[in-house]
Amino acid sequence: MSYDPAQVYQPEADTLLLLGAAQAEVRSGDRVLEIGTGSGRIAAALVQDCDIVATDINPHAVFCARRQGIDVVRCDLFSGLRGRFDLILFNPPYLPTQPEERIDDWLEYALDGGVTGRDVINQFASAVGSVLAPDGRILLLVSELTGIAEVCGLFERSGYSCREVAQDTVEGEKLVVLRITRLKPANS
Repeated sequence: MSYDPAQVYQPEADTLLLLGAAQAEVRSGDRVLEIGTGSGRIAAALVQDCDIVATDINPHAVFCARRQGIDVVRCDLFSGLRGRFDLILFNPPYLPTQPEERIDDWLEYALDGGVTGRDVINQFASAVGSVLAPDGRILLLVSELTGIAEVCGLFERSGYSCREVAQDTVEGEKLVVLRITRLKPANS
């Protein structure tokens, strides 16, 4: 397979919004996981501040990020990874997409969030606890098109707290970064 940069999600306003939130959140010594690294822009900006691993399902994105010196694993979300991470970053595919709108290429993995825009977010939410450190944090970028309250509700029903830490409006679309943490037991 030859590398095709047109098949890699390039940094846009959403990337920069998540990057800014990540730079404000990352702590020295954090073990960080960036899921769906795409071009590797976020991981490359953080690599000096922490121990970071990135993943992407797209072989073109993996190639692109590795060219920037990023440790990238080609996998779906975090399948096959071991250990726990203090900070998990994810700019998921969040665009609501009807079956007839699918384009059937590698770039689609970065964009297609299913009919509600939450298909991949649902998968992520149901399994992220297996790789999140006990006091770990998640930064998740979502759009108002995806249903911000619905995404927060999904995590809250799974035992997490959720709050907005950054937002921007791009071409009339509100984007937010959610900071998600495990709820603490009432007696702690």
